[in-house]
Amino acid sequence: MRKLLTLILGALAMLGLAGCDAVTMKDLKPGVSTGYDVRDKLGKPGIEWRNDDGSVTWEYTRQPEGTECFMATIGPDNVLKSLENVLTPQNFARVQPGWTRDQVRRLLGKPRSVQKFALKKEEVWDWRLPAEFSADVFFNIHFDEDGKVTGTSRSSVSRGN
Repeated sequence: MRKLLTLILGALAMLGLAGCDAVTMKDLKPGVSTGYDVRDKLGKPGIEWRNDDGSVTWEYTRQPEGTECFMATIGPDNVLKSLENVLTPQNFARVQPGWTRDQVRRLLGKPRSVQKFALKKEEVWDWRLPAEFSADVFFNIHFDEDGKVTGTSRSSVSRGN
């Protein structure tokens, strides 16, 4: 009974967080909202990238437990140009062998975890994907010793009952 109650309360908490996030995201409108609005609603970004056109892109990840990473691009006029979840099948498909860690981070945001495998001389980054009912699902990117992508994979871990 206690396990069932914990599961139900956990699910309700996740729904509540998702609902708050949806309202916050809906309030931010490209072309209307400012960089100040973005910071007021989402807080300090995890990382900031300066773009060649004078704009700046801010990362707002929901990893390690969430399944989204939002990139907010603010123009040189301090107006929100775009706000998008970058953890999409289309972006995962863009990752190519030879890409650097910086290229991957810029495209997908901070990974959920980084694991190093000394014997394989490999480092693996992963991002949590929307879960299947009985498993946690992850998108993995494999890097060689030089920090270059060697490939991608998908993995899942069954949830214990």
